[in-house]
Amino acid sequence: MKMSRLSMALVAAVGFGLAAGAGAQPLNKDTRDMAIKHAETQYKVDKAACAALSGNAKDVCVEEAKGKLNVAKADAAAAYQNTPKTREATRVARANAAFEVAKEKCDDLAGNAKDVCVKEAKAAHVKATADAKVDRVAADTRNASADKTADARREADADKREADYKVAIEKCDSLAGTAKDACVHSAKLRYGKS
Repeated sequence: MKMSRLSMALVAAVGFGLAAGAGAQPLNKDTRDMAIKHAETQYKVDKAACAALSGNAKDVCVEEAKGKLNVAKADAAAAYQNTPKTREATRVARANAAFEVAKEKCDDLAGNAKDVCVKEAKAAHVKATADAKVDRVAADTRNASADKTADARREADADKREADYKVAIEKCDSLAGTAKDACVHSAKLRYGKS
């Protein structure tokens, strides 16, 4: 499907608005609404293209279409409101979309490989959302104190370590006997769980 000049201008305006960050001039309401309408139209096109697929490939395609829609809506909101909170929401929308697609792709696997795949997808999601929160706290002028930023970083680091620990433990489940015990022990040591 070819994009009209207006559609390309809307996409560019939203992209430039986000790329410039806090110093950018926010979009007006009409431009935001048009960007959302374009995203919804594109979603319908993308979802219709998924109909030609079957099985998990179709499921992945649908999740990708949903993710693009949600990210586009979040991008438009962030470009319109231009606040640390809406920029965080955009990053969380991207993380959620990536997580849902990755999780759906894991359905092509079985057993422990699938479990590890899901844990890795979840760990990536936890890391992305934690980083988005830290950046929002640091950028939010009301919360820009060094203590609050440091607390947010510590909390994010703890969340990331816990997610990585869960991945490591899940990988140990493919082993048995002393090899599994050694793997679990090593993971506990590495992530401070002993």
